[in-house]
Amino acid sequence: MVLEMKNIRKSFGDVEVLKDISLHVDEGEVVSVIGPSGSGKSTLLRCATFLERVDRGEIRYMDTPAVTTGDDGRAAYVGAAELKQVKRYFGLVFQQFNLFPHYSVLKNVMDAPIHVQKRPKDEVRAEAEALLEKMDLTHRADAYPCQLSGGQQQRVAIARALALKPEILFFDEPTSALDPELTGEVLKVIRQLAEDRMTMVVVTHEMPFARAVSNRVIFMDRGVIVEQGDPEKVFGAPEQERTRQFLRNYQRG
Repeated sequence: MVLEMKNIRKSFGDVEVLKDISLHVDEGEVVSVIGPSGSGKSTLLRCATFLERVDRGEIRYMDTPAVTTGDDGRAAYVGAAELKQVKRYFGLVFQQFNLFPHYSVLKNVMDAPIHVQKRPKDEVRAEAEALLEKMDLTHRADAYPCQLSGGQQQRVAIARALALKPEILFFDEPTSALDPELTGEVLKVIRQLAEDRMTMVVVTHEMPFARAVSNRVIFMDRGVIVEQGDPEKVFGAPEQERTRQFLRNYQRG
């Protein structure tokens, strides 16, 4: 098991955004998380990647504890050194790319492996060039983010995440900032990663993509997992009325 989250709770002020969420992700599995805006999808990813601290619950990566239950029943995080090691297990691709604007495409991809992982520059460069070739961006290696389309920027962001050789890759609505044509570019890359058996969790509004690529689909609403399972079952014959209502509304939209 690559990731296990148990009984996760997260509140912002008086609003409980995640209500006793538990999920796991196995090696090579692609899990899509769908649901209406405000359902807690992105907060779940931010908690899984430690961008937000959970209030209660447990998180493990590759059987290594990152968050446990303290004596007071609240979430207890491991120390900074241990957490740094756990963070090596995952990569995260944001909605808004988050590239360094003053770095070239190649330097954006190379920076973290060199400075965070302290790996040899020549080795990192060769791997970064191979990743850019895989993303069909070899010809843009010396360009800067402002010179790229949104789809190209997102593909650079994916290459940058892959350069750290994570066990699991998280995508937080990776196409929400893109027009339909550029969306297709990015989804094609994610499809290829799925074929390569990359373990992924994808928060997405792209229902046909989720149905075609996922091994499992999770439908969230109001901070809980309403339904999860095989994509054909969730999309084709959902058990819960709330899931059926969401999919009907989505199709009408």
